Amino acid sequence: MIKVALIGNPNVGKSTLFNELTGLKQHTGNWTGKTVGSAIGYKKYKNETFEFYDLPGTYSLIPRSEEEKVTSDFVISKDYDVALVVCDPLCLERNLNLVIQTLEITNKVVVCINLLDEAKKQNININLEKLEELLQTKVVGISARKKEGIDELLESLINPKISNFKIDYEDKIEDSINIINDYTNSRFESIKLIIENNINDYNIKYKIEEINKYLFENNINFNDSVMNTVIKKCEYINNNTIFKNKVKKKFNLDKLLTNKLTGIPIMILMVMIIFWISIVGANCPSDFLFDMFNKLGVYLKDLCINLNIPTFIYNPLLDGVYKVLTWVVSVMLPPMAIFFPLFTLLEDFGILPRIAFNLDGYFENNGTCGKQALTMCMGIGCNAVGVTGARIIDSKRERLISIITNSFIPCNGRFPTLIAIFTMFFSITNNSILNTTINVSLLTLVLILSVFITFIISKILSKTILKGKNSFFILELPPYRKPQILKVLVRSLVDRTLKILGRAVIIAAPTGLLIWLFTNIDIGGKNIINILSNFLNPFGLLIGLDGVIVTAFILGFPANEIVLPIIIMTYLSTNMMVDINDLSLLKDLFISNGWTIITGICMIIFIIFHYPCSTTLITIYKETKSIKWTLISFLLPLTIGILLCMLVNFIGLIFI
Repeated sequence: MIKVALIGNPNVGKSTLFNELTGLKQHTGNWTGKTVGSAIGYKKYKNETFEFYDLPGTYSLIPRSEEEKVTSDFVISKDYDVALVVCDPLCLERNLNLVIQTLEITNKVVVCINLLDEAKKQNININLEKLEELLQTKVVGISARKKEGIDELLESLINPKISNFKIDYEDKIEDSINIINDYTNSRFESIKLIIENNINDYNIKYKIEEINKYLFENNINFNDSVMNTVIKKCEYINNNTIFKNKVKKKFNLDKLLTNKLTGIPIMILMVMIIFWISIVGANCPSDFLFDMFNKLGVYLKDLCINLNIPTFIYNPLLDGVYKVLTWVVSVMLPPMAIFFPLFTLLEDFGILPRIAFNLDGYFENNGTCGKQALTMCMGIGCNAVGVTGARIIDSKRERLISIITNSFIPCNGRFPTLIAIFTMFFSITNNSILNTTINVSLLTLVLILSVFITFIISKILSKTILKGKNSFFILELPPYRKPQILKVLVRSLVDRTLKILGRAVIIAAPTGLLIWLFTNIDIGGKNIINILSNFLNPFGLLIGLDGVIVTAFILGFPANEIVLPIIIMTYLSTNMMVDINDLSLLKDLFISNGWTIITGICMIIFIIFHYPCSTTLITIYKETKSIKWTLISFLLPLTIGILLCMLVNFIGLIFI
């Protein structure tokens, strides 16, 4: 078996090549859940079996993050037979840094120039023979997406060319490397140790201190000297490799999407368009699912009656568990099935990194990392996904800030309730298209408010319980590429929509039974839900709501989607989940139970700012392994929501 270490910068098509070689459907890219650890795949070719290790994308083998450390440690360990370094011809000079570092570690390296089809479109031609001569190792040109050059690449891995490539640094640097090399037996490991200067071994540490003192006295910066030598070598190779580079002049989207004046407005407009499509597109499928599940529920109840099944068995299951489950599916599935593919298309096209670029400065000013913009975007689809997305943030401190504040961003499970409140209390016309546009605008304003609060809380956390320095944020803006529609649909529907829906369904099932018990068990002539509502009513009125609404949020802890039907059910004094599709009737019901415009505003605020759902909290605990941070993630948004509702209610009592 031939072990192959698959190495490369982010966005060079490394994971696409891995998928093509092994048949495994790994996500291509270096964001959340994609090549965070090393994936392993196998390929049989002729009489050989290859074992490929798809290592995290990295710009250097001198790591600045946990992901880069995984790659660096594996490459330095030499626990493989050949290193396959994947490069992008559109930015070859930058990629060569990793190639040269790898050649300093092992003499069995194959350089793979991927994306030759992209280069051809840009009129960029690579002289592969000249590059092979300069690097003194095998160079193969391929296009992984089009499956071109794969056989030649596999042939080169069977008997890799032994490279004699070596960089000669200035004498004083070479002397320093040789001194530490006596301890490490690795030229590159010596360089890495001197640069990092973070060693436990006393003898090595003492030698490095001596070296650094000597270099300081002679006004030599070891790190800069090494990097400058590598860069000059990269420039030399690059200039001797590309013999034709006539890029067509064309309109550059980045001039708009990353511009200080136009970037943010265009980003907001794109979000509004996605919201509009998701809301309008979800209406018919949601109505269809509601109708189908209601008819199926009636059929199941009739079947239970005909089979003489006792009511105490089928009532809790059908009026409790079944009603809640089908409500969650009907409300969550359609918008997620639209939102996630659209969101993933933006990711594939190359928009998401540019959103992070636009927001990086704001996050940096508030003591956190620009990568939080990506996790925040993921939170719009599902806060649990946003929490797991925080893995891409290298700093533990900044990762915690991202996790704690992610629930400030409303997930699409809260959208139906928000849209219902907007329609009932803020509609100014009977035109459905105009109403939808107004709702989308209000939803976007709510999102902007959430982002603003996220900035404020991030700043407070970074100045109090999570003090520390900002980490480096190296962000590559990938080229715009035509999205792979089929892969987008599979990835967004299977990996995201169905997984999230599955978690919500698992949690919602026992909740449905609990709600049925609360509405059907009488104590002193009142059911438990009414007793709880009456007890919480003073607190509810204090924050501009009422006891019924507060109770609905408590019982809706497993899933935000069931808050509104619980409110309706309690007001109507029914013992099962109900749905009122006519929002004018629903508004009349709410007004008859004491709702005002202030109640509507406070309801919107509390929908945005309250504790995360149970799925998100469980995810937070799994990610942090800490009850403390999970509790803070629960209490912080709840406290903010209560304070904002009290403020709005106080203003309303004075002026309205």
